[in-house]
Amino acid sequence: MARRRKGRWKGRLLAAVLLLALAGSAYGWWRAIHWTPDAAQYPVQGVIVGAREGAVDFAGLAAQGAGFAYLEASRGADERDAQFGANFRVASASPLPVGIVHDYDPCSSAEAQSANLVTIVPRDTRLLPPVIALDRLASDCEDPMSEARLESELMTFVNQVEGHVGQPVVLKISPAFEARYGVAKSLERNLWLERDWLEPDYAGRPWTLWTANSQLHGKASEEPIRWVVLQP
Repeated sequence: MARRRKGRWKGRLLAAVLLLALAGSAYGWWRAIHWTPDAAQYPVQGVIVGAREGAVDFAGLAAQGAGFAYLEASRGADERDAQFGANFRVASASPLPVGIVHDYDPCSSAEAQSANLVTIVPRDTRLLPPVIALDRLASDCEDPMSEARLESELMTFVNQVEGHVGQPVVLKISPAFEARYGVAKSLERNLWLERDWLEPDYAGRPWTLWTANSQLHGKASEEPIRWVVLQP
């Protein structure tokens, strides 16, 4: 009898421990998907949105604490973000400053990509500095190019975009792209880096923008949004 009672207590204790662990995990998950950096440390924060976020309420984002919005606009030589037109129209009518993002494709020429971008991005001095997202590797192309050629094509594209918009670009570099090509050290432009919850340091020099939470949940969008901070 005493042995059975002892066994029941062990079972109850184990169940209580498991329940506490599950509760802790659930709270940690909830904190993670609702976390944004301290506004006292980073007073200017914003978002990057595209088709993956679905319909976005930009006024709601402003009420949530966003101070700017970057919109994914184009990719490569002929692709456009399916939500860009609607996002640009609504965001431009909101109180948020707006900028555009081009997803660079190392498999396409600089000229073809700049032709794609300039057809949909207006030459407007009110826009934030344009962003070139660097994520896809040239090794994924059917005809992989050398690092020297990639850097040359990228620099040509940077010059063409800057000539169109009249201001320097920002380079949004993924960890994998930087590890492969080290462009942060060779191209002197402001950097946009990525790492959830912890400041990124993989570029070897300070960042200007940081994607601090890539899965922020809120009421202002159909899907989780990517929350960004500006270096103070």
